[in-house]
Amino acid sequence: MTATCVILDIGGVLELTPETGWVQRWEERLGLPLGTVHERMHDVWRAGSVGGISEREVNEQVAARLGLDGPQVEAFMGDLWGEYLGAPNVELINYVRGLRGTCRLGILSNSFVGARERETALYQFDELVEQIVYSHELGIEKPDLRAFEAVCASLDVRPESCLFIDDVAVNIEAAQAAGMQAHLFEDNARTFRRIGAHLDGKLSGLGGPRSDDVGLAGLHRLPARH
Repeated sequence: MTATCVILDIGGVLELTPETGWVQRWEERLGLPLGTVHERMHDVWRAGSVGGISEREVNEQVAARLGLDGPQVEAFMGDLWGEYLGAPNVELINYVRGLRGTCRLGILSNSFVGARERETALYQFDELVEQIVYSHELGIEKPDLRAFEAVCASLDVRPESCLFIDDVAVNIEAAQAAGMQAHLFEDNARTFRRIGAHLDGKLSGLGGPRSDDVGLAGLHRLPARH
């Protein structure tokens, strides 16, 4: 229970996930007013983020609510996953891989049903860290403090021994409220320094956020990964 630990977010941290504009393109293609997809699908995205709906049911709701046939649903969901999965942050992933054996490693991610299978296939995050806690499997999203408690329990570590890294300020604040140290991800270089300081024990005993820990909240995505 005294092991030093680093816990990371996925979207916007381990994955680089810029907006692709795919939703607007579908609205234009279908002749729908801007914002229609979000309006019609909001509760489905929400359910998918906390495990309240299966992938099959998501596809059925996409078809019913947007009037899409089978091939269109497949293309729509392909575009969704393309933006959701983004591209690997190779430099950070390699850095974290080099930490194995020196500290406990975990992931805490707001997610969507189907994410584990796809991210395992593409990025092998299950081999990068010891435990992955996904919101769609846990039934709880960050910034709920129970999500941070769950990832600590899964790794059998104390919150105060953990450094949590996320790209959204409200999640950083929640991690600190849960007793963790936390770092707002803005770039790899600063993150490497922050992890190094944590592992060197330079930050032990410090209370409250540091100047590099809290910043502007990340953009919400569809489905949201904040």
